[in-house]
Amino acid sequence: MIGQKRNMRIGAIFTVAFLAVSFTVCRGSIEEKKTVIGNEIADFKLKNTDGNVVSLSGFSQAKGFIIVFTCNHCPFAKLYTKRLNMLNSKYKPLHVPLLAINSMDTLAYREESFERMKKRSEKEKYNFPYLQDASQDVAKAFKADHTPQAYVLWKKGGTWAIEYSVAIDDNGAHPAKSQNNYIENAVSQLLRNEKVSV
Repeated sequence: MIGQKRNMRIGAIFTVAFLAVSFTVCRGSIEEKKTVIGNEIADFKLKNTDGNVVSLSGFSQAKGFIIVFTCNHCPFAKLYTKRLNMLNSKYKPLHVPLLAINSMDTLAYREESFERMKKRSEKEKYNFPYLQDASQDVAKAFKADHTPQAYVLWKKGGTWAIEYSVAIDDNGAHPAKSQNNYIENAVSQLLRNEKVSV
């Protein structure tokens, strides 16, 4: 009995430690307050894994963007690879392309180097730009602080405003069981000139 209790305590300690590490792994070094819906985002220029520089203004016909802060090694971010490809395939033809941004500290996480980003993009067959935000300036503008963290930007006059933030959907591990596809719902409502309901 004593041995069982000891093993249970050790198991609990390892579980807590694992969760703490997983959470830390999926956070950048940015500590900002959460984004307020309606915040305007200035145009930015970031290097894509294909070597080209990508900016919002480079998409002249865009009505909006799906912006996802992600990275190479976060286990939660990895769950969404196929879904990101699907979102871009569905909404890019409707002039709402997806841009994935990696703002992780490459000194703290070697897996997040630009070369590793290129390899991941090729391996996972990303159909969207995978951009490096080495300075973390773009992440700070969005007030992004974990991965994956999603936003919908929408064009209002000559500016870009955040109309939705945070979750892609409500089931990272089992996409088929998702009850709320937040990004899809938000983009679809905006395309119908409706306000985002969630």
